[in-house]
Amino acid sequence: MSSATTARSTQVTVELRVNGRTYPVRLDSTTTLLDALRDELHLTGTKKGCDQGACGACTVLRDGKRIVSCLALAAQCDGSEITTIEGLAEDGHPHPMQEAFVRHDALQCGYCTTGQVMSAVALLREGRTGSDDEIREFMSGNLCRCAAYPNIVAAIREVADS
Repeated sequence: MSSATTARSTQVTVELRVNGRTYPVRLDSTTTLLDALRDELHLTGTKKGCDQGACGACTVLRDGKRIVSCLALAAQCDGSEITTIEGLAEDGHPHPMQEAFVRHDALQCGYCTTGQVMSAVALLREGRTGSDDEIREFMSGNLCRCAAYPNIVAAIREVADS
């Protein structure tokens, strides 16, 4: 008899409140919020980068605070309000941060952009835009392989100053 145990899949029913809508979903208890958003709800704006919480590409807001969705279990988010990049627009108009990212060319390949924008929106709400150094410090969890950092800071500074 083997000493190794076989893990069993446990299905759970979760109500995910995403971008103002409630989605009842049944999924494995080990499903990450990132995978639930992309695979179950088909909200693919949130990107899977490192899948280890190190790059920030999967950043979303949970009850207004930024989290890396690859490290959060969907079941832990039952009843929380989740905001993804798809939920930032109001009445069909992009969020001011999205517009500033375009104006400042704060993206190149675009892969990290949704996580960058979500972190930047939270950064504004947190009041962490006192200086460019502060912006850089509190955006340090979001990596950009293309090194568009000066433009990202400029976009955040513009929205913070407006």
